[in-house]
Amino acid sequence: MSFGSLIFTPLVKKLQERYGSRQQYERMEKLGAQSDRFTNFETEFLADRDSFYWATVGATGWPYVQHRGGPKGFLKVIDDHTLAIADFRGNKQFISTGNLLTDNRVAMILVDYPRQARLKILGRVEIFEGEKAGRWLERVRIPGYEAIIERVCLIHVEAYDWNCPQHITPRYTAEEIREGMHTVEQRMQALEQENEALRKQLKQLKAH
Repeated sequence: MSFGSLIFTPLVKKLQERYGSRQQYERMEKLGAQSDRFTNFETEFLADRDSFYWATVGATGWPYVQHRGGPKGFLKVIDDHTLAIADFRGNKQFISTGNLLTDNRVAMILVDYPRQARLKILGRVEIFEGEKAGRWLERVRIPGYEAIIERVCLIHVEAYDWNCPQHITPRYTAEEIREGMHTVEQRMQALEQENEALRKQLKQLKAH
């Protein structure tokens, strides 16, 4: 299924026509590009994420956006159209869980800030708790991460789309900054050693 077929409602199409983008998106729809199966590119992108946002809708009709985070790789790619996450114990509001038990549709956005890339995903969520979660627990468990897993969420992907990089401000985690500084630190150490050697040579020359 294409992403546009799910989100380009008649009113959205009218707005696209008004502002001059309808022809571009209509051409994409006519090509019939299916976007419900991950390629290796998406799989690698997803495996490298340590957070994402997802939106659910409850019985009142209000959307609710929640941040989900964990160690890098906590979002598991089960196959080319299925994701799974461990629902770690949090503040016990259960808003997203309650919404998903009312309407299992979810919209997700995942951002790679340093590379200014974002992936949007639409899917339906299946929730497993208690004994039903048993066979999934080991699939989503993160070695060395002590958070308590209350349930497992299986996300059946219906469509995804890559967003343009406009207006994404590059941001870096502490780990990414440390990695970036490692080369600088090595260069600084080399320069200090070089300066020390030059100082010794200069001292020897003055002694003669």
